[in-house]
Amino acid sequence: MSGHSKWANIQHKKGKTDAARGKVFTKIGREIAIAVRDGGSDPASNSKLRDVIAKAKANNMPNDNIDRSIKKAAGELGNVEYFEITYEGYAPGGVAVIVECISDNRNRTAGDVRHCFTKNDGTMGVTGSVGFMFDKKGVLVLERTKDMDEDEVMMAALEAGAEDVLAEDEAFEITTDPTAFSAVREALEAGGMEFVSAELSMIPQNYVTPDAENAVKIQKMLDMLDENDDVQNVWHNAELPDA
Repeated sequence: MSGHSKWANIQHKKGKTDAARGKVFTKIGREIAIAVRDGGSDPASNSKLRDVIAKAKANNMPNDNIDRSIKKAAGELGNVEYFEITYEGYAPGGVAVIVECISDNRNRTAGDVRHCFTKNDGTMGVTGSVGFMFDKKGVLVLERTKDMDEDEVMMAALEAGAEDVLAEDEAFEITTDPTAFSAVREALEAGGMEFVSAELSMIPQNYVTPDAENAVKIQKMLDMLDENDDVQNVWHNAELPDA
């Protein structure tokens, strides 16, 4: 679940229960299936697959699970057809929401996502209704340690082609153009950096601070969406209180 990337959110993800972690692995497995379908099962020649593998490792997915997902995807492409579907709409208080899904049943997924919106006083919109409020970026989060030199991290990231580096108390957030994401990530990994989060993200151009009542409804909607196996990512522009 993602609004704008914040270290507190990453910390929360790292502390997930085994059950929740298993759900994350299932969702990443679907991303692997899409990547294999689009570019083959060899990461050396499939940059999209390399990116998903990096995301899997950032989420502590074991190498055996990753390899098994790749082999499964390569062997079952004729049996299971996955679709990438994006839904847009508004949560209470005028909060813009983008829901990215991977599904083998469009009708089921559309109904489930619509239910999450309507049950929490949200409204589904048409494609493009809120997407213009977000910018697609690559986001890499590097945990900050005492021996790190801030200037060196920033210089390395910028030299690798990053657009910006945000230094926070506990992490560095590195932003890239989406077309440069793979190259920047691989260059920094080659230099010894290990990321706690590495993915393409939808970054809001502006944020909305809902009142307390709407904040509760929005959080319930986000939790419902997060529980759905078809939902891969949810991006929103709400400034919500820390859980």
